Amino acid sequence: MSCKDFRDRLPTLHEVLSRRAEPPVDLFNFYIYMRDQAQSVDFVIDLDLWLDIMQHTSLCRLYVRELRRSILVSTPNEFDKNTKEKLKNFKEGEEGDYLRSTMCSDKDIDVHIVASNLHNYGPINAELNNNRNSTNKGRNRESCISSEESHNSSEVTQTINRKDIRASAERVLYAYLIQGAEREVALPSHILRGIATAIEVDGRDDPEVFDEARDYVFQAMERDAYPGFLQAKALGNIIPLSSLLRLLLGLLSLFAGLWAGFTLIFLGATRSKRTWVFIPFLIGIYCLYAHQYFLDPILVIIGLSETTFLSYMRIREPYVKKLLLKRALW
Repeated sequence: MSCKDFRDRLPTLHEVLSRRAEPPVDLFNFYIYMRDQAQSVDFVIDLDLWLDIMQHTSLCRLYVRELRRSILVSTPNEFDKNTKEKLKNFKEGEEGDYLRSTMCSDKDIDVHIVASNLHNYGPINAELNNNRNSTNKGRNRESCISSEESHNSSEVTQTINRKDIRASAERVLYAYLIQGAEREVALPSHILRGIATAIEVDGRDDPEVFDEARDYVFQAMERDAYPGFLQAKALGNIIPLSSLLRLLLGLLSLFAGLWAGFTLIFLGATRSKRTWVFIPFLIGIYCLYAHQYFLDPILVIIGLSETTFLSYMRIREPYVKKLLLKRALW
């Protein structure tokens, strides 16, 4: 079953942040809403922090996966069977569950598996190095096999090392979570102290370090920003600036209709000519309706939603499209 199941409901915030929602309720539109319509720098910084924490989690997961693959490929046949068995079975089921939960689950991403992998790979790596030193002594004559094995090992070149993980954790800390940071996030002091101590004193860099901060900003966005986002994008398809312009255009159209109607009456125009006055009245009523509900029925029928001023994106979320069509035709 596909991860992007057809849902007869609005997406949750986790689905939006996990990029499992389609426009106009996707992550891109959520970021634009936080920046332009919510008009709160704190909301944007909270979202940036959450995304950077998840990027750090993804980096840790990729590091563990590449390290595991490189260890398995470079393991000679003479290695201790217990070591090879440990490597083959090491967290294999848990890693699969973690990847599936990352891609398909509606729940928060469980970072405990990645954290345990980062801790547990240390002794395995040491054991691997000891075994490699003991077995390489008697392999000088097997030059062809050695060259072939080294070629296979070089194919699994690890692109991410532990220094990258450490740098990623410190980047999140110094960018958001220390006093006076450039993009300081307003978090409870005990959360900030706990993260700083874990990274700077305990030397940790696993994703569990940021669990409390991630959950705190997620709940803040879910409580304060996400309802307004759904109302703006799932129940409407124009932004406030466009709505204001429609208000002005609607009032001008109504005034023009009244002026044209009285002018034609005083000039003694025929009834057939005076019937054309309904056009500015129709435009005025349409624009005032669009302003009142932040909904342009013509754009909805075409299948468009406004992201920024005069910039449109096609509506691809099925339930949102059905909801907007009902409102536009009702």
